[in-house]
Amino acid sequence: MTLREGQVSLRPIRRQDAKAWREVRLRNGDWLRPWESSVPDPVREPAPTYAGMVRRLRLEAREGRTLPFVVTYEGAFVGQLTINGVVGGSLRACSIGYWIDQRVAGRGITPTAVALAIDHAFGPLGLHRVEICIRPENGPSRRVVEKLGLTTEGVRPRFLHIDGDWRDHVIYVVTSEEVGPGGMIARWRTIQATRGNQHR
Repeated sequence: MTLREGQVSLRPIRRQDAKAWREVRLRNGDWLRPWESSVPDPVREPAPTYAGMVRRLRLEAREGRTLPFVVTYEGAFVGQLTINGVVGGSLRACSIGYWIDQRVAGRGITPTAVALAIDHAFGPLGLHRVEICIRPENGPSRRVVEKLGLTTEGVRPRFLHIDGDWRDHVIYVVTSEEVGPGGMIARWRTIQATRGNQHR
């Protein structure tokens, strides 16, 4: 399954992505570190290898809890996006997490990828609510979801272990009723077209 909009694609993560994943992660270490999840007790729970991460994500995917994607731009690996915590029943919700190569940041790739994932959540997955949790200090990531029109629901204190400590997160939410006809990608196209006209 591949989701595509222009030169931006989401496709399932593969073991063969290891070399590209490591190269991008190594080069972006300092840029990503303040926003990356960490392990509270690395002695009891060491950080997984790439192969271990892929095995865990695939297991969770088979159980219907997670959809792990890589983000590609013009065919090249540039980041990762995961639909996490998929819940059915009366909630029908999920959360989305993502990171992007600093070399291609600011080109609209991340909001496009997030819009694709939201449309997939509300379409084929049949979910009702998507949540994205972001550290208050992470201005670029907050701008991604604000461009797409997600609304803030509040702050969860000490919500996730990030960069060595428990960190507060701002909760951004969108429901299927808010997206409108055509989905989030249609909304994002309209936003981009409007901005383009403003700069002419």
